[in-house]
Amino acid sequence: MKRINIGFFLVLGTTFFTIASAQTGTPSCFGNDMLLQQNDTIAIWGHDKPDTPIKLTTSWGAISETSTNKEGKWRTTLPTVPASFKKHSIDIQGSSLLRYENILLGELWFVSGQSNMEMPVKGFKNSPVDNAAEFLSEAKNPNIRLFNSARAGSLQPQDTVNGSWVEADSADVANFSAVGYLFAKKLFDSIQVPVGIIEAAWGGTKIEAWIPKDSLAKFSAVTIPETSLTDASKRKRPTEIYNGMIAPFRNFTIKGFLWYQGESNRNQPEAYKAFQHTLVNSWRAQWQDTTLPFYLVQIAPYAYEKHRETPAIKAALLREAQSNSAREITNSGIAITTDVGDCDDIHPAKKEPIADRLVRLALNRDYGFKKIDFLAPTFSAIEIKGNTAMVKFEKSPTSINEHFVLKEDSLSGFAIAGSDQIFYPAKAIIKDDLTIAVSSSQVKEPIAVRYGFEDCYEGNLYSSTEIPIGPFRSDSW
Repeated sequence: MKRINIGFFLVLGTTFFTIASAQTGTPSCFGNDMLLQQNDTIAIWGHDKPDTPIKLTTSWGAISETSTNKEGKWRTTLPTVPASFKKHSIDIQGSSLLRYENILLGELWFVSGQSNMEMPVKGFKNSPVDNAAEFLSEAKNPNIRLFNSARAGSLQPQDTVNGSWVEADSADVANFSAVGYLFAKKLFDSIQVPVGIIEAAWGGTKIEAWIPKDSLAKFSAVTIPETSLTDASKRKRPTEIYNGMIAPFRNFTIKGFLWYQGESNRNQPEAYKAFQHTLVNSWRAQWQDTTLPFYLVQIAPYAYEKHRETPAIKAALLREAQSNSAREITNSGIAITTDVGDCDDIHPAKKEPIADRLVRLALNRDYGFKKIDFLAPTFSAIEIKGNTAMVKFEKSPTSINEHFVLKEDSLSGFAIAGSDQIFYPAKAIIKDDLTIAVSSSQVKEPIAVRYGFEDCYEGNLYSSTEIPIGPFRSDSW
């Protein structure tokens, strides 16, 4: 008796049914209430019956025509006009008519990363967000649009995600990325045009999970999975989260990216910078725009290694890799977090200062607000004078009158070492606008200085525009 492969017929039948019953459709990233990037050329794509003419007509006057291919897929582009508060619509005529309404044109940002980007305005259990009640009471704003992507991992790049566009209100904002929403609110208040945020974040994920397969091929230590596992495993497995949560948005026209990730890669500080460069380059390539802004957030201060007798620095090394990446990658920048952490909670409550620093970056770099400072002085060199190390800083290129501001009675967080490479807590005194004198009675002949170079330290040194001085070291031990 012959055995019949029922699976073959099921697949064939499913494929036939899909083709025969297909009607005009698009991925979930297009829909009612969406926000599209203003004054640009946007891509729109979807599916229908094979060889079907498709015509798009917009309320702002743009028209485009195309046809589906043999697989029933179509793609086209449309010009958009400058932002306004006018509500728009798009008609997509194929084998059926599809209409999307209540559309705004404005500024669209894509936010991604792990739990501190995913952390919603309402907070996590036992990890609240400061001022959440106030933010939610003021959340209703039809000119801020939000898209929250469901967690998803896959072995192959996907075409859509679970999610939909909404107008900002207290219910939806409560469950949306606090950093993402507060960035949108502050940006809207500054530029007074509609703002949209697409969130694609998943707690506990490693950076390798967010990078496409082809881009990871150069890393010999990375093994691409061939079989799918549980969701808990997907979040750390190379390329799976890219496939499930990033690939569906490739080519969706945006203004730029915000990235808050790294805690799960804390044990790989040497490799992280290469991964970060690769992720940025691969995402920009997927969006077909090598100039898209990409702004990072330092990993949260936290006592990652609580039981060590000596100060742990793995997180400090990871932050160093992040800062170096932000400096080396074009159209990039970083928000310093060393003053807004919690050594007892990896999910710090202070999300508003982080959003504020990201908005400063965007306003200065992307919206012409050149008088808004987003950088603090950076470490330049040390000069040894007897038993004192004179720490020199470079002036921020965006600051007019640069000097240090001390938030407490005395500077803390500095450490100094001699030739034995043992660091001791140091006394630090601001000598002039860009110099700090560092010394310790335990180090007679200093050769190296560090500031805030620990897993968790709350810095108290700021620029004149209240940007925190980032952690640094003069050594490479």
